[in-house]
Amino acid sequence: MLDDARKKEIQELMAVIGRQARAASRPLAMASAERKHAALVSMASTIVARKDEILAANALDLENARETGVAASFLDRLTLSENRVLDMANAIRAIAELPDPVGDIIAEWDRPNGLHIERVRTPLGVIGVIYESRPNVTADAGALCLKAGNAVILRGGSDSLHSSQAIHACLVQGLKDAGLPEHAIQMVPVADRSAVGAMLTGLGGSIDVIVPRGGKSLVARVQNEARVPVFAHLEGLCHVYVDASADLDMARKIIVNAKMRRTGVCGSAETLLIDRKVASTFVAPLIAALRDAGCEVRASEDIRAIVPGLIAATEEDWATEYLDAIISVTLVDGIAGAIDHISTWSSSHTEAVIAEDPAVVERFFAEVDSAILLHNASTQFADGGEFGMGGEIGIATGKMHARGPVGVEQLTSFKYRVRGTGQVRP
Repeated sequence: MLDDARKKEIQELMAVIGRQARAASRPLAMASAERKHAALVSMASTIVARKDEILAANALDLENARETGVAASFLDRLTLSENRVLDMANAIRAIAELPDPVGDIIAEWDRPNGLHIERVRTPLGVIGVIYESRPNVTADAGALCLKAGNAVILRGGSDSLHSSQAIHACLVQGLKDAGLPEHAIQMVPVADRSAVGAMLTGLGGSIDVIVPRGGKSLVARVQNEARVPVFAHLEGLCHVYVDASADLDMARKIIVNAKMRRTGVCGSAETLLIDRKVASTFVAPLIAALRDAGCEVRASEDIRAIVPGLIAATEEDWATEYLDAIISVTLVDGIAGAIDHISTWSSSHTEAVIAEDPAVVERFFAEVDSAILLHNASTQFADGGEFGMGGEIGIATGKMHARGPVGVEQLTSFKYRVRGTGQVRP
């Protein structure tokens, strides 16, 4: 427990960070596309130049994490390799090349009285990003917020503090090189949870929106305590449905990739649904492919009757985001059964259908209400970079303002510009 003096110290620190972010947001909103582009290019170059420093900082975080005995999936999310550092730099370069959204005219029209109305993209202002374990989020969030003309306050997990601080230093260098306010991207320098609580209050009106990215408990806390709007990134309880019309070889390839490419990401498949009509021909080869890839299978009784020796799935399995080499499998009665199961258990993140019947695909797209739906493709494509957004802060599973990958456009609002020639209202 923190003593009163420490709590007061953190409150004062966070208040200063909030005021600095708000002050930086004004010139940032007016910054030219060219200056933001220059800052992003410099950030990417600095990350590459300081690669060894970032990896050394990450080694400290990994050593501390291993001492606490965390799960392998957690270590995977925390680990930075040389390639992952270079991927961070490349993601920032991709963000730099995106069209600048600020000032973009979304729609315009004329009224009978001669007024010309425009709906124009504007920055949100100051964004608070609260995340766990993934140090690459520091780079993605900082770059995306800058591109959209927003100041950002980053609060990474205590487990990735060294890594995130090393990456943040590269972002600040890019701001300085481009002549932009260095407080446009700030990193909370303390691991105390009270810093999160301070951010959730909005820091006296300094923060306009909060984006949480992490486990269910973090997101629940943010949603329950936040006094500012939240773009919720809920758990990725993702499903793959294999229809009777599916190509078996395609299904096998997609399912293994959807589950096993990276088990610790939110787009990893957690439940496999198989059409009962093809149980006798599809179940055994699909289960074998998963097990050969090193995946533990937890199965319903009808699946276990076909492939003996599998672990029995319980009701809890249908509601579990494993983030590990584990998948739950059951049979369903066609597309109707798949939709029923998904509507009951899904977190509204990402679902995939493997089918050749166009009617099945269209019904899946029409009736499944998740942020991302895929046809004949792996759920691991649930990623802003793969969507051509350069990167993402997270996958928003709510329905207000932002949904799906939260990229540059989702980090803007809009205002109306109305041009007249002397009109007055009768």
